[in-house]
Amino acid sequence: MNLLPQHLRRLTLAGLLALLAPLTSSASEDAEQLRSIVDATVRPLMSRHDVPGMAVALTVDGRAHVFNYGVSSKQGEAPVTDATIFEIGSISKMFTTTLAAYAQALGKLRLADHPSRYLPRLRGRPIDRATLLQLGTYTAGGLPLQFPETARDNEAAMAYFHAWRAEAPPGTVRQYSNPSIGLLGAATAVALDGRFATLVEQLLLPKFGMGHSHYRVPAHAMADYAWGQREGKSVRVNPSPMDEQTYGLKSTASDMIRFVQANIDPSGLEAPLRRAVEATQVGYFRAGGMVQGFGWEQFPHPLSRELLLGGNAEEIIFDPTPVQALVPQRGAAARLFDKTGSTGGFGAYVIFVPARRIGLVMLANRSIPIPARVEAAYAILEQLSAGTR
Repeated sequence: MNLLPQHLRRLTLAGLLALLAPLTSSASEDAEQLRSIVDATVRPLMSRHDVPGMAVALTVDGRAHVFNYGVSSKQGEAPVTDATIFEIGSISKMFTTTLAAYAQALGKLRLADHPSRYLPRLRGRPIDRATLLQLGTYTAGGLPLQFPETARDNEAAMAYFHAWRAEAPPGTVRQYSNPSIGLLGAATAVALDGRFATLVEQLLLPKFGMGHSHYRVPAHAMADYAWGQREGKSVRVNPSPMDEQTYGLKSTASDMIRFVQANIDPSGLEAPLRRAVEATQVGYFRAGGMVQGFGWEQFPHPLSRELLLGGNAEEIIFDPTPVQALVPQRGAAARLFDKTGSTGGFGAYVIFVPARRIGLVMLANRSIPIPARVEAAYAILEQLSAGTR
């Protein structure tokens, strides 16, 4: 269902974002204004999709605001707070590509390397024709969305890669894939001589100021870990092969908006991490109207609502898409970056435009349909524009 009136659907996202600039009132006035704007979209969205709880974070010109709604579990009455931990699903992949880019910045690996340099058992196998860059852009040759059911642990996953046969030459087709990012993360962990989750938790999360984000939520934080909802049941994600690399991170809206702010302006990060963040924003392959970067999906800015919805359509997620290789560039033009994430009981969305210094994080303990998340982001921006006239 469209959340915008017909006459507003023709507005570009740029037109909506451009109207954010006049927010020059005090911090308390800004927070009150933003709360009413976010309320206008989030409350109907939650009602329409029976969402128990949501956390929405905005960053506007370097200033972050977090707004919480509902409860962290449908079976309890604990409200969503700034400390509530949500499953962010495939947005976790951004930490995998960032870690790989960080390893490259440290001189520990090259994205042009092939997997067998770090995982020798894959030498000579079809998967070894792909590069780490192609693994991080889903262009390795047709790796599927999920591991087969027979791959029940990481060892079985490696056996799957050993036996896998390509469906297309590397660099010709994009197929969104958990195994693709999983293998990238496994190779990166070997390059950095550590366990993947530990590396992210020690090398990345503290430097982004993400002190409440975890792969395995510790006992002292379990009370803050929300329960997702699916088919009338309270659920949390189950372990599976390479889940940490692909969809295993749990985080708060407050932590995630800090990550978005670092992506909008990485100048305050240490040099290797700054280069890593910048590397994830380089576009490598055009797939329809979307450009696939090393993790982030990106669009020219300004763009139409239809282009943003099309770039997040089911066929982009589930179907192989022929790609056009691009000359890698960063910062050549204004761009919008986004990434969706889902688990069985949770849904998340991140969107930001560095040139406008604006970003949005939406975390929910129900997997809201992706088009509704995109529509909600548009609706929030439309309300912001109306409030600043």
